[in-house]
Amino acid sequence: MMIEYNPQYNQFNLYTKNNQLSLSVLPSGHLVLLYFGKKVSSESLHYYTNEIKRASYLADTDSTKDFKLEQFPLVYPAYGNPDMRTPAFQFTYENGSRISDFRYKTHSIFAGKKEIPGLPNANTNQEVSSIEIILQDEVTKNEVNLSISCFEEYDVFTQHIEVFNYSEEILKINRIMSANIDLLSDKYDLITLNGAWGRETHIQRNRIHQGYQGVDSKRGASGHGQNPFIALADQSANEHYGDVYSMNLIYSGNFIANAEVDMHQNTRMQIGINPFDFEWTLLPDKSFSTPEVVLVYSNKGFNRMSQLYHQFYLDCLMQSRYSKKLRPILINNWEATYFDFDREKIVKLAKEASQLGVELFVLDDGWFGKRNSDDSSLGDWEPNQMKLGGSLQNLIQEINQLGMKFGIWIEPEMVSRKSELFKKHPDWIIQVPNRVPQQVRNQYVLDLSRAEVQDFLIETIDSILSENNISYLKWDMNRNITDIGSRVLPMDRQKEVGHRYILGLYRVLDTIVSKHPDVLIESCAGGGGRFDPGMLYYTPQIWTSDDTDAVERLLIQEGNSFVYPPVSMSCHVSAVPNHQVGRITSLKTRGIVAQQGNFGYEINLLDITDEEKMQIKEQIELYKLHRETLQFGTHIRLSVYDEQNEVAWMKRDEEKVIISHVYRLAKANTVPKRLKLCQLEEAAVYYLEGTNRRFSGGELMEIGIALERPTHDFYSSQWILTKEKQKEVNGC
Repeated sequence: MMIEYNPQYNQFNLYTKNNQLSLSVLPSGHLVLLYFGKKVSSESLHYYTNEIKRASYLADTDSTKDFKLEQFPLVYPAYGNPDMRTPAFQFTYENGSRISDFRYKTHSIFAGKKEIPGLPNANTNQEVSSIEIILQDEVTKNEVNLSISCFEEYDVFTQHIEVFNYSEEILKINRIMSANIDLLSDKYDLITLNGAWGRETHIQRNRIHQGYQGVDSKRGASGHGQNPFIALADQSANEHYGDVYSMNLIYSGNFIANAEVDMHQNTRMQIGINPFDFEWTLLPDKSFSTPEVVLVYSNKGFNRMSQLYHQFYLDCLMQSRYSKKLRPILINNWEATYFDFDREKIVKLAKEASQLGVELFVLDDGWFGKRNSDDSSLGDWEPNQMKLGGSLQNLIQEINQLGMKFGIWIEPEMVSRKSELFKKHPDWIIQVPNRVPQQVRNQYVLDLSRAEVQDFLIETIDSILSENNISYLKWDMNRNITDIGSRVLPMDRQKEVGHRYILGLYRVLDTIVSKHPDVLIESCAGGGGRFDPGMLYYTPQIWTSDDTDAVERLLIQEGNSFVYPPVSMSCHVSAVPNHQVGRITSLKTRGIVAQQGNFGYEINLLDITDEEKMQIKEQIELYKLHRETLQFGTHIRLSVYDEQNEVAWMKRDEEKVIISHVYRLAKANTVPKRLKLCQLEEAAVYYLEGTNRRFSGGELMEIGIALERPTHDFYSSQWILTKEKQKEVNGC
């Protein structure tokens, strides 16, 4: 068992292979965090809180002299007691009171881990230990259950909260975080992933300061501009060294992730459902569960943090049978044709792709209803046989005969005003009575908080997949939720719509994935607008960004790799000048950057030169040869001399190391520096493909490889190293 309880000190020690999380119950019944970090040897850490020196202008708790709750590192602080920092949760009772006082009641330790009904959550067949610590409010008899699991081999902890209403009154949940970590220092940098459409997941690093800072989403989705991730790092931490404390929320809706520095240089880090426009009515004898949060500590910098997330998500979160399966090389017709296609154009494009070695053809938007622009037909998921030159089944069969699998695009959560579905069910959209519903991109959002809408989507998508030989489904969501309201919820429960929408989405996804486990589903939200662990649970890959420019993708994919496995990132080679930013980059650079994740093309193969086709064919052959390493090898971000102008990364497994390096701009009269590798076997010998040179792992890490001098902007290089097998000596 990875969890120990010491009754003498009321201390809980939770262990993974290298890390430790220690909690303790104070004599008052308050639960405190004693330690979160690398494993330490100590029978008791109770002195950690006993030795906190008291400060002025803080209230005494329980009328006990010098017992100042605001100075303690609380595990799950309530609202209304003498802790003036932001609480982890806040309730409103029928008498109007918002005061809660939850203290330790009991706990249980057990092997395994419980599921969270209706929500995606981590699970595994490997060894896991869990603890449930129940806090009770003596006045109301309500309980808060902290459920923490230790994934020993993964060096990961997970946590979620369950609230039980054991009173005879209705309880209103106004705020409910999934985790709260109090650290008795403010010497940290705050790390978040921010941006916008086309600039998702840029790494933001700022020195924390007194007050409130962080990220949140109020958009109905995790969002392009923010990601449900937060970290506090040593101010000197880098990719390879330093302490990092991080949280990632397994949730796809409105969230908040923040750090708050108090008056005495202590830092409180939280993550959970955004309290903005949220409230939940909890009836007597009912419970409410929060999304699960993944807690990762690294004492070896950001690369170690990332690798822990990557392996954990591949093994313990992503439920698809494709999570560890090699992914196909695809071509998507969107940037090649947009809405302007017919059967002849699609088949020609597919034939060309097949000859170059592409394995999957994806038919994007425009195949259904009367869809020739973005102003109609969402919701009418019947194939347009006139446009397709016959049935969808016949088109799929023709493409299958070319030796390729077939995929299709769908945006099931939306409906067009110009659609048969809207004519039939205008009440199915998210809307507020007596207000004109807002159109964004000529579409409305279906109210997925309603069971009948969920059932319609399940039936519709199930029919499409059951009636056609579809191997891949691109699940898009191209607008956020505005003027939010539901016709079926009562007036006093309208603030539940956002969370109920996400629960409805999860039900639809869960049903479709269960019915069609052989279909590879890629999620998308106008690019990376919903790139989060909640979606990864159901869909093993996500369209990283609508911005396919290789140079823009460097920062986007670097940020994504901070948390998410590169194999979950869909990365395509597109045309130049790039359709989003107009930049012209070489096909080589576009290929190297796209190989960082799931490799594919979004390019009109009928409109390129024979030389370019040959280059693409060679790219595909090379990718297939090294696909396992590129998709599932350990991903390592490398340090470069000029961080503003260079990006480098490597993938390694037991046999190969693949190094990629990109310059943004060429500079006159500069001498390239060497690129040092890391995380290799020091004594192993590595052969550099294309040469007769061999290097020891030690050489590659301490001396590095020579970079080429860039001859033009956006210059890229790639090296492939193969580890030589040790020769057998005397039969050993």
